[in-house]
Amino acid sequence: MAQGLERNEAPIHSEGAALSVRWVQGFPNQSIHFVNNHTICYPSGNYVIFINIETKKKSVLQCINGIVGVMATNIPYEVVAFSDRKLKPFIYIYSFPALTRKTKLKGNVLLDYTLLSFSYCGTYLASYSSLPEFELTLWNWETSVILCRKSQPGMDVSQMSFNPMNWNQLCLSSSNAVSIWTIERSNQEHYFRMKSVKLPLEDGSFPNETDMLFPTSLHKDPIYGPVLPLSAIARLVGEEAETFRPKDDTYPLLHPTMHCWTPTSDLYVGCEEGHILMINAETLKVTVIQKREEITCPDNVAPLISPVSMVYQKDGLLTSGIDGIIYSFIIKDLKYQVKIILEVEEPVFSLLFSPSYKMLLIQTDTGSVYSYTFGEEPALDKILDACDGKFQAIDFVTPGNKYFLTLTNSGEVCIWSIEDCTCASKISLRTPSTTLACSPSSSSAVVGTVDGWVHFLDILEVESPQVIHKTFLSRSPIQILSYDQQGIYLLAGNAEGNVFVFNANPSSSFQILGFTEANKDILQISTSCCPEAEIVEVLVLSPLVETGRSRLEYFTLPKALLQVSEAFCDERGRLRDELIRKFLYEMEHMLSSAVLDFQHNRIYGFCSQVPYICSYIIPEKDHVGACILKPHQKVQSKQYGPGMLYMSSHGLWLLTVAKCGFLCIRDIYTLESFVRCRSHSHQGHGIQSVKISMDGQNILVNGTDDGTLVHLKWKQLGSNLANDILDYCQQLLSVISSTSRRENDYLTILRQSPEMGREAEQHPTESNNNLNLDSSQEELAITYERKEVPWIEKKSDEAIKNEVKLFSQKRKEIKRGLRELAKTITNMMEENAKMDSISKLDEQEFGLDLEELESLQEESEEEVAKMKKEVEMHNLAKSYLAELIKEECWDSMVVKGRALKCFHIPYVVENFPMKARTEEELQELKRVLQQKTIETECLKISIQKYLAPWQKAKTELVMPLEMDGLLQARASNARHRGLMDMMGGVLEVKKEDILRMVIPQPAFIAKPDALWTEEEKKRFKEYEKKVKELNEERDKYRKSLETELKKLQNSIQESTQNFDDHLKRLFERRVKAEMVVNQEELKINNLVFSLLLDEEISSRELFLNNYLMKKQEEKSQTAEAIQKAREDLDVFKEQHDNLAAEDKILEHNFKKELSEVSGHQVDILYRLFKRRPRIHKQKTQTEASSLSPFGERPGSGKLNRDNFAQLMKAMDELDSTSNMPEGMDPLVWEHFCAIRRAKVESEHKVKQKAAGLMEMTAFLRRRLEDDETVQHEIERVFHELIRLQDDKAKFQVNLTIQILLKQGQVELENFQLILGYPDAILINKTIIEDLNSVIRTQGQKKVASMMESKEVHKGIYQIEWEHKKMEMQMEDLSQKAWDIQMLFFSRDRQKYLNEPNYESLIAIQIGIMEQTINVIDKTHKKNVENCKKLLKKLGKYSNQKDRANYTLSCNLQEELLAVSERQDICNEIGSKLTCEKIAKEQYDNMMKQQKLTHLSKQQAEQISVFQAEVERLRMKTFPALVPM
Repeated sequence: MAQGLERNEAPIHSEGAALSVRWVQGFPNQSIHFVNNHTICYPSGNYVIFINIETKKKSVLQCINGIVGVMATNIPYEVVAFSDRKLKPFIYIYSFPALTRKTKLKGNVLLDYTLLSFSYCGTYLASYSSLPEFELTLWNWETSVILCRKSQPGMDVSQMSFNPMNWNQLCLSSSNAVSIWTIERSNQEHYFRMKSVKLPLEDGSFPNETDMLFPTSLHKDPIYGPVLPLSAIARLVGEEAETFRPKDDTYPLLHPTMHCWTPTSDLYVGCEEGHILMINAETLKVTVIQKREEITCPDNVAPLISPVSMVYQKDGLLTSGIDGIIYSFIIKDLKYQVKIILEVEEPVFSLLFSPSYKMLLIQTDTGSVYSYTFGEEPALDKILDACDGKFQAIDFVTPGNKYFLTLTNSGEVCIWSIEDCTCASKISLRTPSTTLACSPSSSSAVVGTVDGWVHFLDILEVESPQVIHKTFLSRSPIQILSYDQQGIYLLAGNAEGNVFVFNANPSSSFQILGFTEANKDILQISTSCCPEAEIVEVLVLSPLVETGRSRLEYFTLPKALLQVSEAFCDERGRLRDELIRKFLYEMEHMLSSAVLDFQHNRIYGFCSQVPYICSYIIPEKDHVGACILKPHQKVQSKQYGPGMLYMSSHGLWLLTVAKCGFLCIRDIYTLESFVRCRSHSHQGHGIQSVKISMDGQNILVNGTDDGTLVHLKWKQLGSNLANDILDYCQQLLSVISSTSRRENDYLTILRQSPEMGREAEQHPTESNNNLNLDSSQEELAITYERKEVPWIEKKSDEAIKNEVKLFSQKRKEIKRGLRELAKTITNMMEENAKMDSISKLDEQEFGLDLEELESLQEESEEEVAKMKKEVEMHNLAKSYLAELIKEECWDSMVVKGRALKCFHIPYVVENFPMKARTEEELQELKRVLQQKTIETECLKISIQKYLAPWQKAKTELVMPLEMDGLLQARASNARHRGLMDMMGGVLEVKKEDILRMVIPQPAFIAKPDALWTEEEKKRFKEYEKKVKELNEERDKYRKSLETELKKLQNSIQESTQNFDDHLKRLFERRVKAEMVVNQEELKINNLVFSLLLDEEISSRELFLNNYLMKKQEEKSQTAEAIQKAREDLDVFKEQHDNLAAEDKILEHNFKKELSEVSGHQVDILYRLFKRRPRIHKQKTQTEASSLSPFGERPGSGKLNRDNFAQLMKAMDELDSTSNMPEGMDPLVWEHFCAIRRAKVESEHKVKQKAAGLMEMTAFLRRRLEDDETVQHEIERVFHELIRLQDDKAKFQVNLTIQILLKQGQVELENFQLILGYPDAILINKTIIEDLNSVIRTQGQKKVASMMESKEVHKGIYQIEWEHKKMEMQMEDLSQKAWDIQMLFFSRDRQKYLNEPNYESLIAIQIGIMEQTINVIDKTHKKNVENCKKLLKKLGKYSNQKDRANYTLSCNLQEELLAVSERQDICNEIGSKLTCEKIAKEQYDNMMKQQKLTHLSKQQAEQISVFQAEVERLRMKTFPALVPM
């Protein structure tokens, strides 16, 4: 082991040593806040960071109880409120800029506060907590008093804000709800009143919601009873019934994301779906603001999908989203217009106006903060530049007194100034990174990445760092990078457990010296290198999770390794264990961290499972294998959770950090802490890493999850401690100064000449040689081009190539033998392919790799076993299911399920399977059967069949004959049985036995026909004859069998038909049985429905009673509130009246108080007594008030106090002796001033009391309104209960009875079945029949009387008709006589009477007329021919005219065009033909009027003709017949 410097082992005495926070670097993950016009603040870890926007200076406020929770600011009071994250948290109120605590608020919250909000006017603070209380609390933060609070279980809130114009209103919103909370005050009592806003649907429309509590739109069902609300059907009787809605009745609503108040106390709410809502805070009316249709947005304006942040400005809104664009919504008349204000490079998280509204603060998702000033250039200014992710690693730039480096998980490296944490520069590697380290011996740094790369940075010039080299070590992530104290070696550990050793000098191009293998998941690498030592000691810690132990691997790196690195490594780059003296140690417990002591060969470890820090002594003797180390020293750490150990540069301080968030600096000898500082908290999972500068004056502490980097500075440190580390620092710097200068000079040259010293990327070159059978297995593999090959793989490939070259001859011999063996196996496989399937072998059996064959066989057997097991389990499950089904559906049935099927028709008759009945069911069935039997017997009438005497005699005669026939049949049956038993049922040889006989052929048939004799020929003829006869008999028997078969088939057909008929009748009986069963089931269902409805009615009634009790309790509460409010109002009014009376008394007693003063002076003093000082309102921030959309807001309590103080100050000016009248006694003046001051104070008190009285009166009025509302609800419940009881009574009285009607008994017209019988009653059938018989009798009598009356009326009608007939005949005869008298006797009639040959005369005239007609016909034909000729000529002439007209029409079109053009010209110049147009129009109107007049005259004449014709027809048909 290397020996270091000898030091005094006495423990450190450092009384009074302490650390303080110098600055904190963190970025906001919550919304930022303004404290005043120039300062913003935000929480980060355990701190609240304040930034002056103008000077960029920071100040820090630390939370003493851990991480800061939520935060809020009050700008008028310049105070900051924040909560901690401990159990039962507090709320702290601090003033700014003094950062002194004003108060601490303690509530009933158990876990955490989620929201805080100050009211603008007043000392009010609202807080909200989620689980488990969900409680909203209102505080008076000046007096630390809870004014009121209210719990809303299950209500998650994402944003909470006071109305800037009215502190009595508070809005709480979440992703699915918006609620308005009103704070009501009566004297000193405060109350919350909450109203929920009904949000529109996702498309912006409003749902038609019905009252689920007292529905009025439910239809009435006259058959099945009352229809109840769904809550009653669901059997809900508690509070859940008030808000119950089925899933089918719920619709997706809009999802609010952000809200903001307006000066008119309205709310703007942005939604995820892109809608903007305006909500009236008083009426809760929701309006969806629509986009102006007439205004088109620019092409570059993206649709606003989900506004993340929203602030109000004059005439509209400013919104932002994930697209990084800030939009301006100009709203007018519920329409908005969108335009882009500016674009930010990243998504915007929140927007915030400054108190003066001159500046807009923009916060991004990453934590960067920009300020946008309206009307200034440049408009966008970056206040806070956030890093790309949280800090993954930190380290000082040697020696650690000017700069330090940070690394984010995205690969961004930043260089910061230690003095004020300003970013000097940054460089992004654009790759996920894990760790960072700075070289002690040069101005370089190294970064490890997730993909196994190591990047080396030149940080000689901090303003412009650059990557000078990178190496691809392996494909696993780099977890740890560590330099030794002198910067000789760089150690890199990856996830696979490999520790790589680099030459840390840039001049060597960061040469990789080799690697050694350790356990996986390396936790820490510690080094020890004293200035005088020639070796570097290395300790690697890794866990043994299986055994619950930790492993330490210790080895040394000689400084000579830089010159002879190849001698220390094998061909694969692995350092030889014997040369680096590698030893293994194990601990019996788990360690989370371990470091090496610099000189005493000790190891210090932090136990991960127990809170102890232990020291272990490294054995001096060498050993083989793992050596178990026992703790030499054991001290309780007083820190919980897994921790880390770090050693100071001089090796006398041990820095310990853990999950608790405390940093402890311990004495290396006693392990006791002499400094303890809490920089982080366990809520943020404590401290991730800590770095101490070489001189020990600067300490950087990085949090695990809170994203906070804290710089600690010594507040107080003993001189001995400071001298020790400073001396060692100077000594160490002197040792590495020469190396540092040399390497920095090299970096300077490298920066000036980038081509020098840069290593070209080493890409493996692939040979294009043709592959042959002698190539190695690696050469036969498919080669592909890769971009980069890790160093460890390159070394492995080089080693393989060397081995291939070394054993190439032996490989060729082996491959030659393998080729021969492959040829033999190929022949065997070809021979095997020709074998049959039984003797054929599988292809796998020809494999020569027995181990592979065995493994394949084992895998196949495992797969078969697995598949077999799965199939068995599947079959077992199916069998079990089948057994359950069989047991349930078959075995449990006493009557098994059976079915009969017809032969010819598709009828199936099934029986009724039945399970075994229990005793209770059997007893119930027996009781019901007895009841049914009794009911049947009551209705049964016994009837005996009547037989006549001759029928009885016939029966007596027939019975003996039937008995004789039955006995004979039995006897014949006995004879048949005897025959069957004795002779087998055969009395003679059956015919079929004979037909089975075969006639044998003669023996000579085998000889040729020519050799037969005559005898043989005769015998052959006889043989043929017998064969023919036998065949004929067989044919006859076959035909008889066919006939019998047909008979049997007909018989079977008849039997099956009879069976089908019987089964059909059985099917009909089955149908009737099913009808009866269905009727009974219908009865049961009706009974079940009645019981169910009765339960629903009972549930509804119980709910209404519970709701009534609830409302009655609310009524009692409102009554108590009214009584209390009235009592408080009376007391307060009395106090007000007393103050007013006292004020008047002061005014009335003025002259009495100055009775000794002369009257003239009293008048002067009285005028001065009435005089009041003019208080000039402070016109501060006039420009800001003009910019602010809210203008001057209502005054707060502080403003009232300030005004009163200003009034008293003005009174002091009035009370000065300079204002004293001349000749006034000073004592009188002092007395007068005291009286006037008392009067002013009294007036101020009266005004305050009057304001309080008005507030209490309004509070009482609201309580009265609440009481009226509750009373109205109670009346509604009473009405609903009465209606429900009426429905219940009707339901219980109006029973549903099932009546069976036979087919054809009831006939309905048009199949209109009436289902509602609201006025029907159920009576006995006999009553209806008796009534029908009475009605029938009376009807018959009525018909008889009507027939008699009809006959009488018929006779009367006949007589009247005969009378009228005679009168009409008389009139006809009179008319005929008159016609005869007035008859005109013409010449034709005279000729007819006087001419004897009148007929011949008529015939002559007819002949003459016929001749005339013939002549006229001939003339007509000639005229027709002439007309035809004329028509042809006219046709030709018409065609000519058509052509001429066509020509004229074309000319006319041209003329019309010319006329229209001239007319247009005339219209433009001024029409001169106006008079002509008017005259023409008048002429046309006159013509139309004449035509209409003529037409009306014609129509009048036609109407008169028609009227005359109608009158004539009416007189012709008169008189009319009277209907019968």
